[in-house]
Amino acid sequence: MLSKITGEVELLERHLSVMCVVARQGPIGIMKLTEELGQPQHRIRYSLRILEQMQYIKATPSGAVATPKAFEMLANFDQDLEKLITRLASLHQEK
Repeated sequence: MLSKITGEVELLERHLSVMCVVARQGPIGIMKLTEELGQPQHRIRYSLRILEQMQYIKATPSGAVATPKAFEMLANFDQDLEKLITRLASLHQEK
């Protein structure tokens, strides 16, 4: 079970990395993202598709751009991460 969770955290980390670069540098194309993040093109493409489905990015003719929802999530990220860390610590203590 933990290996599955680890894989999901790695996937989440990649999605977040893609979103951060798009927010910082957008509009940005898949080739530039691949170069910037050092990830295979198929992984970047998958992250872009997921982020678009979640409405964090939007595809434009010039490349991907971040939406207001992405900027809001990034602005609250540290606070939300602290909450998650607290919940995980609580789970750890309960076992």
